[in-house]
Amino acid sequence: MSLKEELKSQRFVVTADVIPPKGIAYDKSLKDIELLKGRVTAVNAADMPGANMRMGSLAMCVKIKEMGLEPILQMTCRDRNRIGLQSEMLSAYVLGIRNILCLRGDKSTDSDNPNTKAFFDLDTVDLLKAGKGLERGFDLGGNRLDGVPEFCLGAVLDPGAENQVAEIERARLKAEAGAEFFQTQPVFDVEAFGEFVEKVSVIGVPIIAGVFILRSAASARFMNKNIPGIHVPQRVIQEIEKGEAERRSIEITVRLVKELSDLCRGVHIMMTVPWHHYIPLIIDEAGIKTTL
Repeated sequence: MSLKEELKSQRFVVTADVIPPKGIAYDKSLKDIELLKGRVTAVNAADMPGANMRMGSLAMCVKIKEMGLEPILQMTCRDRNRIGLQSEMLSAYVLGIRNILCLRGDKSTDSDNPNTKAFFDLDTVDLLKAGKGLERGFDLGGNRLDGVPEFCLGAVLDPGAENQVAEIERARLKAEAGAEFFQTQPVFDVEAFGEFVEKVSVIGVPIIAGVFILRSAASARFMNKNIPGIHVPQRVIQEIEKGEAERRSIEITVRLVKELSDLCRGVHIMMTVPWHHYIPLIIDEAGIKTTL
């Protein structure tokens, strides 16, 4: 089933992500996710995370689709104006890509290409509205389309946002603009996430909780220091520091997936190192049924 069908069926959804290469060697990225066939609903192709130049997410999505997995196209407002964004949405549809995750994008000040200029012609809500407009047959200029697409549009949530009221209001606006699912920032505090879900569930959009496989205690501390909205509890860091960090990280991830399965509609498994081969194990150990 497609992601849209899975969400409608009320089944628990598992998604993962892959970062396109810094170059054209996409075969390495595809090899990382090959074991996910039949185990996950869809795979996100990241859109130049950290504002670092990489192969485009659209090309990566095409390759993901060709190998038999359903892709989710990540699209940021940072690198294209409204013309480019709408054009890429139409191009994605023609290439068989139906799922689009609308994002603001990381600040270009941290780019590996110095002096990069960001667009931000649209924000995330505007981009969702643009996608829905295309589905109705019109672009943002009010011009009629010759043939219309049909997408499954998504957006992101930050359960750890300092201003929870503003984040929930933002979620409402995204839902009204056309978001059909939410993927969240990595969750480590399940209790706090449960409280957040209670507040945002009235919006009625399925929530897919972010789960991050930590590489090490050092990477956990880096996230705490540098990524707003993410807090890895000290007890988790201490657990990894006991030794065999890789094994303990997988055990922590299994525990999180198991605990989150009662609170949301799915999990989105992320990582900075290519540990995709652990995802089937994590799914099985957490007792998640994902026969597609």
